Amino acid sequence: MNRYALIVAGGSGSRMGTVIPKQFLELAGKPVLMHTIEKFRKFESSMRIIVVLPENHIALWQELTDKYSFSVSHDIVRGGDTRFGSVKNGLQLIRSRGYVAIHDGVRPLVSHDTILRCFTEAEKYGNAVPVTSPDDSLRLITDQGNIPVNRHHLRLIQTPQVFDTELIKKAYQQDYSPEFTDDATLLEKTGESIRLVEGNRENIKITNPGDLVVAEALMQIMQ
Repeated sequence: MNRYALIVAGGSGSRMGTVIPKQFLELAGKPVLMHTIEKFRKFESSMRIIVVLPENHIALWQELTDKYSFSVSHDIVRGGDTRFGSVKNGLQLIRSRGYVAIHDGVRPLVSHDTILRCFTEAEKYGNAVPVTSPDDSLRLITDQGNIPVNRHHLRLIQTPQVFDTELIKKAYQQDYSPEFTDDATLLEKTGESIRLVEGNRENIKITNPGDLVVAEALMQIMQ
């Protein structure tokens, strides 16, 4: 079966407090998104990589690939108004059945082992979602106040979320709903059970300025 990576890079710099979108900010000598793409190319050299970008970011990305002499082969797809629309556009490029890893462009620290676990599980059961366990105590806010929650019953969701391409394409035929917080939620609405696999704690989503500092330190540890 064919393997694909669909990398969604539609973020802005609003929470980062920068004019340049966070996926284009420099991390350890090159833009974050380049590190992310390289993780999938290193995992499997023949994997087709599809990068979804907002239309107004495509020219900037092309300038950056020239500036940094970035030569990893990938297809560029114009994103939609929402993440839902962006993933749906990216899936249209996949015409042969296989398994697709849908991944956040600002998660450059996903490990080889996490990607492997996700594909291995999805190829058995149709889908796989990487998770980690929370370390902090948790409380649930209710109309009556707040109550403690047993953290051992909760998991933090990561990407890549890997799916049988036919199953996830079918799921994306649904109408958009704000409750679709990730691709697994969307698939679950079709009646499929979600398979959880171990992620890696370093696989943080770069959102705030401090995340870049943490990511650079983690890269040194992971080498």
